[in-house]
Amino acid sequence: MKILVVGGGGREHAIIMKLKESPKVTELYCTPGNGGISRYAECFDVGATDIDGVVALAKQLAVDMVVVAPDDPLVLGMVDALNAEGIMTFGPNKAAAIIEGSKVFSKELMKKYGIPTAGYETFSDSASAIEYLKKQNSYPAVIKADGLALGKGVIIAADENEAVEAVKSMIDGRQFGDSSANVVIEEFLTGPEISVLSFTDGKTVVPMISSMDHKRALDGDKGLNTGGMGTVAPNPYYTKEIAEECMKNIFLPTINAMNSEGRTFKGCLYFGLMATPKGVKVIEYNCRFGDPETQVVLPLLDTDLADIFTAVYNGTLSDIDIKWKDESCACVIMASGGYPRSYPKGIEMHGMDENGQADGVFVYHAGTKYENGKFYTNGGRVIGVTATGDTLRGALDKSYAAVEKISFDGGFYRHDIGKRALEAK
Repeated sequence: MKILVVGGGGREHAIIMKLKESPKVTELYCTPGNGGISRYAECFDVGATDIDGVVALAKQLAVDMVVVAPDDPLVLGMVDALNAEGIMTFGPNKAAAIIEGSKVFSKELMKKYGIPTAGYETFSDSASAIEYLKKQNSYPAVIKADGLALGKGVIIAADENEAVEAVKSMIDGRQFGDSSANVVIEEFLTGPEISVLSFTDGKTVVPMISSMDHKRALDGDKGLNTGGMGTVAPNPYYTKEIAEECMKNIFLPTINAMNSEGRTFKGCLYFGLMATPKGVKVIEYNCRFGDPETQVVLPLLDTDLADIFTAVYNGTLSDIDIKWKDESCACVIMASGGYPRSYPKGIEMHGMDENGQADGVFVYHAGTKYENGKFYTNGGRVIGVTATGDTLRGALDKSYAAVEKISFDGGFYRHDIGKRALEAK
């Protein structure tokens, strides 16, 4: 098989490295890719949202499959365009990708089909949203942009002032462009967060190993919200009992709800969950592999990923026995100084070999470029240093030992990835 992966971050690097293990895969391509990915797959300069460009590239390369990894091209309908050309594609079509593309859609889907989630209201003008906030007078309050916002479209407001400011900046100031023309105001839930990615062909749903993300930029869950500063798997809060509750109340009902709406979901459906005192509730859905969750989930997969992708496309997922390694995995993100706000690019990196790797770990590249035999920073989240181990402590020790040997000016990372998971045990 010749496979083209669309995207250019750590998630795509993790997908490529897992596909590389398959004896069926002969050629790997990526667009646009990045410095680290370029050492393992041939990269092209076609943007991840350039639908016509990706279709043309897939035909030019005569690929057997395209894996559309990021949210934007999925929501824009890249899978539909590829399928129209008869190209086997992994990822949901436009009608199904709305489950992430619109928070309003996903909340109303959950309400309609009785899938547990936080109480909410939706608004398109700031005056009525502010009136609602004052009437509820319940803080913290969660304010979400309706559309895609690079994982940053959620503000947890501690008081009325913060909430009013968030509403005005989103709706009136279009902080996230048209994505914040509508907002969802939700009740604030408490409890451990759990990420569960799942494979589904629209009939069968197979949850992957659970994981725990760390969204805040700084130690102790302080600082600004980011796309994720590190992950561990499995998540100790995702017990056998909770897994059964999720399958019965959330996973299967969501797949069935999407089928009932004529929006059959085929691909990777991500469930962002919270184990509240009143049961597990859905915080959000994503229509694709999470980033950086993928970087700790796929290393634990013990089944050929190309086989799984093919089965999802063909609707034969129930025929595959998906197996997982009985290990733990940890990923520590090294980010550019200033992230998630503005940050410099083009800073030389040290401590990695010619493939951008380091001893005892795998380095997934998220924002790097490779020029004249050297790696340079080219994004906010630069690399994810990932290790597996018999225990979570062992995996974390390996990750951090490697992190200390890799450097670039201004780079920073959290020192407490996995702390909550270790304490839970």
